[in-house]
Amino acid sequence: MDSIIEGFKRAFLLIFNLDAELLSIIFLSLRVSGTALLIVCILGIPLSTLISLKKFPARGLFISVMNTFMGLPPVVVGLFVYMMLSRSGPVGFMGLLYTPSAMIIAQTILAFPIAVSLCHSAIISVNPIIKQASMTLGATPLQTSVTIIKEARYGIMSGVIAAFGRVMAEVGAILIVGGNIAGYTRVMTTTIALETDKGNFELAIALGIILLTISLLINSALHFIQRKGALPVNR
Repeated sequence: MDSIIEGFKRAFLLIFNLDAELLSIIFLSLRVSGTALLIVCILGIPLSTLISLKKFPARGLFISVMNTFMGLPPVVVGLFVYMMLSRSGPVGFMGLLYTPSAMIIAQTILAFPIAVSLCHSAIISVNPIIKQASMTLGATPLQTSVTIIKEARYGIMSGVIAAFGRVMAEVGAILIVGGNIAGYTRVMTTTIALETDKGNFELAIALGIILLTISLLINSALHFIQRKGALPVNR
């Protein structure tokens, strides 16, 4: 029990003293996860809009695949990305393995189906009358799409936040493709796993506290957005 209390004391000292190693790990985690989320938003939101508003062959199959991939095992994604980026892989010549770029690729693959599926659900939940009214008033297809996305904005933001929560908590895939190299690819989740194995609990506890704080902020934001989106219904 004393060792646990001592571990928490040292962990809070690391946080309050703004330990340089701690800060570098936190900033790298946010940079990798933030970049992955940006890519997911740029690709995922337009794609979810397309599959929600347009009918095309295999549309139902594509939606089913995205829904299935929401539960992709991280280690399987890590294995797939590793094989693609290894020297014998098709893009091994780019030398991305064991770099932050490889971690971004793995996180993007994990978060992409989550964002697409949740944004798709939000967009198809918009009342069809809004689409009909826009078309009746002479809106172009692009203007109609923008109107529908605006109506679904709270659901879309919820999907984006859920995807961010997934990438921030990820450890299996990025450990395989990032290698947990000190000062280069070591992020919060992989550091917690490594330092726990080494018995260096103060750094692991400090990062755990930071990670839980970030998760709390994400969930609070998600709850706020969901409440705000539900307000018109309650009136």
